[in-house]
Amino acid sequence: MISTYEELLAAGTELLALDARAVRTSIEVVAGLAIADLDAPTPCAGWTLRDLLEHMIVQHYGFAAAARGESDLALWKPQSLGDDPVGEYRAAAEHVLATFAEPGILERQFPLPEVRDGVVIPAPLAISFHFIDYIVHAWDVARALGQTVEFDADLLGAGLPVAEAVPRGPHRERPGASFAPEVTAPEASGLDRILAVLGRSPGWPE
Repeated sequence: MISTYEELLAAGTELLALDARAVRTSIEVVAGLAIADLDAPTPCAGWTLRDLLEHMIVQHYGFAAAARGESDLALWKPQSLGDDPVGEYRAAAEHVLATFAEPGILERQFPLPEVRDGVVIPAPLAISFHFIDYIVHAWDVARALGQTVEFDADLLGAGLPVAEAVPRGPHRERPGASFAPEVTAPEASGLDRILAVLGRSPGWPE
């Protein structure tokens, strides 16, 4: 089982498989929503389920564009949902998974215009960012719908060192920060530990 960030980044096709499993779980969770749910609050402060879903969709397309070497920030700007949000989400998720399955993907460099004024990073590092996002966002959607989500232990074991590697500091307190300051949850383990490290309260909305 992968237990360190370095092992995950070196895991190659295993990293891609873990990312695909997280994304496919998010597809299953999103499939349970109805149009009436889109105004529901989410664990992402200030975001409704509509906001979150628009963000998740554009992030899939953004990471796919980055995998092709495209660095246009406009590709990361969320678009309004249409009449079939579940279908739109599934299409975006399948698009990025197909892109990540292309030959030689792990040897590419990904420009990420949203990060540090357009940093360019190796594919495994970028894919690890995508991987942890969709563990957390699958949970975000599930909680917004009043449901739970489960991941296998090996996936969570690989996700925790990614969460732990996310920098701490005052930037996490700024409006619009990707992750809030770490939540104190000394007894948390598994998914709850990942959530707490990344500033989510595992008991949300309590």
